[in-house]
Amino acid sequence: MPNILNLNNSVALPQMNSGTGTVDILAQAKKVLEIEIAGISEIMACLDHSFEQAIALLLQCHGKVIVTGMGKSGHIGNKIAATFASTGTPSFFVHSAELHHGDFGAIDDRDLILAVSLSGETAEIKLALDPIKRLGLKIIALTGNPNSTLAKFADVVLNVSVTQEACPLNLAPTASTTATLAMGDALAIVLMMRKGFTVKDFVKSHPGGTLGKQLLTVDSIMRSGNALPKVSTNTAYDQVLTEIENKKLGFTAVCNQDGKLSGIITDGDLRRAIIKYGKDVFTKAASDLMTSGAKTIKANSLAVEALRIMEQYAIADLLITDNQNSPIGVVDLKDLLKAGII
Repeated sequence: MPNILNLNNSVALPQMNSGTGTVDILAQAKKVLEIEIAGISEIMACLDHSFEQAIALLLQCHGKVIVTGMGKSGHIGNKIAATFASTGTPSFFVHSAELHHGDFGAIDDRDLILAVSLSGETAEIKLALDPIKRLGLKIIALTGNPNSTLAKFADVVLNVSVTQEACPLNLAPTASTTATLAMGDALAIVLMMRKGFTVKDFVKSHPGGTLGKQLLTVDSIMRSGNALPKVSTNTAYDQVLTEIENKKLGFTAVCNQDGKLSGIITDGDLRRAIIKYGKDVFTKAASDLMTSGAKTIKANSLAVEALRIMEQYAIADLLITDNQNSPIGVVDLKDLLKAGII
């Protein structure tokens, strides 16, 4: 019976010289990165009207972008689908082999197929092409072979071929998968910009974790309506005191007759007014008590920016104003703490 493993005939591993080994490793790593950079440069140089056509098809899609692929292309396709989904384009990945075993049921005639195959001759993808076309779906192909079967069936072909893999045997998909991923990113990001995808939209698809907290906008945590302390410039001292006491924030905004912000009055302002005016303080209006130049922020600003302003000026509350400088809300340090910003 022959030996399954003959240790005496095992392949010798390359030896590394202790003096130059680290330099050799770094040189090899840099060479890999250089080859992968060159691969991206190659596909960038090949960008043409086909990319514009692909974006046009994606913009016309009223359903989902179904990304499919096998092997390493499948792994790359999975990431591309995730990038689409997080930047405003409904998308998910379907393993090409699974398309023949029930996953066609997740596809409808409003969807678009993004097929990833370096050779363009992947058997599982080729078997799916006829059913896809019978559904009347458009196909965008990311392939390194513009003359392949996949390319012939596709409505748009994006060439992701590279001259050389980073693998020294030129076999393991490395530079080609990097280039394909970069092309997928280019599609997703250009599409995102064309759709006018905003920070607020991004927050909706990233509600959890550190990223979600960093992207929270002020209007999502601010206090508004009756929770906003606000008086007019002619409001009397005792009514100002009542407003500050009722709203429990230690201050109130002061607005002119047009509803625009004129200033603020704090607990400290009221105490200083008593020292300054004595018993005559009760004859004073809000315009006599207020401090102008209040710090403000817009509702669509990031909550982390609100925190930065509050730290910079050592204040516990920040007013939110609209484009006419009318106060529409307030954010307190406790609101930022509750939202996980602090």
